[in-house]
Formats: sequence, C-alpha cells, structure tokens
Amino acid sequence: MKNRVRDFRVEKGLTQDQLGEMIGVSRQTVNAIEKQKFDPSLPTAFKLSQLFDKRIEEIFIYE
Repeated sequence: MKNRVRDFRVEKGLTQDQLGEMIGVSRQTVNAIEKQKFDPSLPTAFKLSQLFDKRIEEIFIYE
C-alpha cells in the first residue's frame, strides 16, 4: 500500500524518531512504513491521521 507518511512528517518538521515517539512506535517502524515495506496497524493509522489532521485515505493509498 502506498502512503504519504514521509510527506506529511516532513511538512510538520518531524524526524522519524520524533514521529515514532508521538504515535508509540519505533523509528525503524516509521522507516518501514515510509518505505512501504510495512503496513501499520489500524490504531497506528488512526494516530497518524489525528496527528497529521488528515483522513486515513489521504495518507494511505490502496491500489
């Protein structure tokens, strides 16, 4: 699944470490999500949605 996590993270001026701390995952998990090697759990997707103030569908693109 494609995503725009990196775009929104950079827009907010956050590092992968900072984002991970804010949503309760490791920097490595954030990296794997951004590289589209890992799809986050639903609770993590909702946390990203709330943090970025975007709908889940704006962050994650299902193909």
